[in-house]
Amino acid sequence: MKLLAAAVVFFSLSVSVYAQGLKPCDELKAEIAKKLEAKQVKSYSLDVVAKDKEAEGSTVGTCEGGTKKIVYQKTSAQPQKPAAETKKP
Repeated sequence: MKLLAAAVVFFSLSVSVYAQGLKPCDELKAEIAKKLEAKQVKSYSLDVVAKDKEAEGSTVGTCEGGTKKIVYQKTSAQPQKPAAETKKP
């Protein structure tokens, strides 16, 4: 029974990954960005690169038939502007 359950889970994940690979990159990138924003992730970048290209960050999806991948990288928060100095008399 456990073997059957494991096979069903494996099959459903495989189908999900395969279907994800067929999507256009812009569409998948927008879906991933929406999920990140829903989790209130603020400072990140999503880059579309060739499947075999080395890139910094984590691969979070494949697209265009598996020929490209989407790479997530956390970026630093935007630097805050220093407070204006007040002149002392």
